[in-house]
Amino acid sequence: MTHTLNDIAKALGLSVQGDGTLPIRAVAEPASAQPDELALAMRPDFAEGIKDGQAQAAMLWDGADWQGFGLKGAILAGRPRYAMTGLSAMMDKGQGYAPGIHPSAVIDPSAQLGADISVGPLAVIGAGAVIGDGAVIGPHVQIGWETQIGANALLHAGVKIGARVRIGARFIAHPGAVVGADGFSFVTPEPSGVEKARASLGAEGTDDAQPWVRIHSLGSVTIGDDVELGANSCIDRGTVRDTQVGNGCKFDNLVQIGHNVVLGTDCMICAQVGVAGSSVIGNNVVLGGQSGVSDNLHIGDRAILGGASVVLSNVPAGRVVLGYPAMKMESQVESYKGFRRLPRLFKEVAELKKAVSKLGASD
Repeated sequence: MTHTLNDIAKALGLSVQGDGTLPIRAVAEPASAQPDELALAMRPDFAEGIKDGQAQAAMLWDGADWQGFGLKGAILAGRPRYAMTGLSAMMDKGQGYAPGIHPSAVIDPSAQLGADISVGPLAVIGAGAVIGDGAVIGPHVQIGWETQIGANALLHAGVKIGARVRIGARFIAHPGAVVGADGFSFVTPEPSGVEKARASLGAEGTDDAQPWVRIHSLGSVTIGDDVELGANSCIDRGTVRDTQVGNGCKFDNLVQIGHNVVLGTDCMICAQVGVAGSSVIGNNVVLGGQSGVSDNLHIGDRAILGGASVVLSNVPAGRVVLGYPAMKMESQVESYKGFRRLPRLFKEVAELKKAVSKLGASD
């Protein structure tokens, strides 16, 4: 679909500089942009590539000298990356999911499907499931017994939703995501070595080997509106109560959320994050890539965990932490600087010892 530069600017609530009638078929990086593509040059260093492409129009930062780049038109944005949200939505061609229900899909007669639903090949929808209007259920998706999914959900290929899960509107799950698997809950007949080591901060484990016995997950998962779950990410069901995810949370790929965890609203959970059971994450929290949160902890509102941080104690609201174990970022940086200085310090101490030893010998 082709838009004019005026159409795009109006949709984004921005104004056009130059010729607003220019046709725009797609977006592209500046150096490879064709005449009917909008070059995305949202920083001065990106804009240097415009001269290598054929773009007639570009999205640029506020105050950019668009004519100096030889363009016929431009859209200037105070926050270009935010403008990309609307622009990318306009230009997204979708995933090609066909409307209607594929003949190979298996849908229990007791399931309730809303209007304008798409159900792909080999999808399975269990007994008592309720799917809202406009939902897209991709191929090989499985939706469990008595699960509820809100309107305009998009479940990509291979998503698995367990029994009794409740999900709000506009949920997006990328391929391979799993919601509602059992929690990782096992216990030994007598206190295990892990329990003793944790209680004593390092005592030896048990003398005798013991079997691990399963605790069944009786709860499920409750997810709010506008949540997006990355590929191969997992949210486990609760042991007694539901695991909970608030409105607007966004998960990257390969994230693990343990049983009984509670996440607030608008959290950003980056790739390879693990949150252990029964921890509570506040609102607007950011967990950087490969960070981990131990069990039964509380992470306050607006806290930020730097990449690969490991949290072993509560984090207050607004705190930025880094490292293993995680501490205030400025403290961690100072500690790292001190660590880097150790070789020089050792060398200086050795030289001082040698000097003192010579003084002693001369006496």
